[in-house]
Amino acid sequence: MESDRRPRYHRILLKLSGEALVGSQSFGIDLNTIEYICAEIKEIKDLGLEMGIVVGGGNIFRGVAASRTGMDRVTADNMGMLSTVINSLALQDKLEQLGIFTRVMAAVNIESFAEPYIRRRAIRHMEKGRLVILAAGTGNPYFTTDTAAALRATEVDAEVLLKATRVDGVYSADPEKTPDALFYPRLSYMEVVQKELEVMDLTSVTLCKNNGIPVIVFNINKAGNLKKVVMGEPIGTVIS
Repeated sequence: MESDRRPRYHRILLKLSGEALVGSQSFGIDLNTIEYICAEIKEIKDLGLEMGIVVGGGNIFRGVAASRTGMDRVTADNMGMLSTVINSLALQDKLEQLGIFTRVMAAVNIESFAEPYIRRRAIRHMEKGRLVILAAGTGNPYFTTDTAAALRATEVDAEVLLKATRVDGVYSADPEKTPDALFYPRLSYMEVVQKELEVMDLTSVTLCKNNGIPVIVFNINKAGNLKKVVMGEPIGTVIS
């Protein structure tokens, strides 16, 4: 029976894009979407997993895009980091309503809203069953939240990095724009680089490769997919 099955992983790092929180809106946070995602997270947290989440901020402010219009890149990226904090607090609120003990830890100093990120403390929170939301990226400009996710996954000894998207995995082109794009069920880190697939930036791919962290790219918008991934079912694209 499924209830007797054990999850494949003990400690995971989930990467959520800011866009995953938009829902049917053009920007911002859709509360119905937050509620759905948090229910999916609760389903796997109830399996006893140790879990961290890195969330992006592109639904509120995207630093790279702003810098292209003339804004100073460091200022733009700092604003992007603050956007991830807003998303993290929204996730924390809904997760705690569902009964999940949650800690937001930020890579920048905003102790009125979040604990400072300290690696050993983050691991200890996970060991005690708390879900840790890791906000503000790496705390540095010029680095994406994908890189932050790869870095944090390495630091907290996560067994896998789960990258939640709105498509079923990695394709040769954007499947929302190119219907006949080729789907890749499995890729090596080097294939991602050589084929110039835009699933993750080069720095995050290199970090995962150098530290042996597999990445699973899957569609978070299909109910039950997150649980299927942690149970080891062949969902999405595996990069290893």
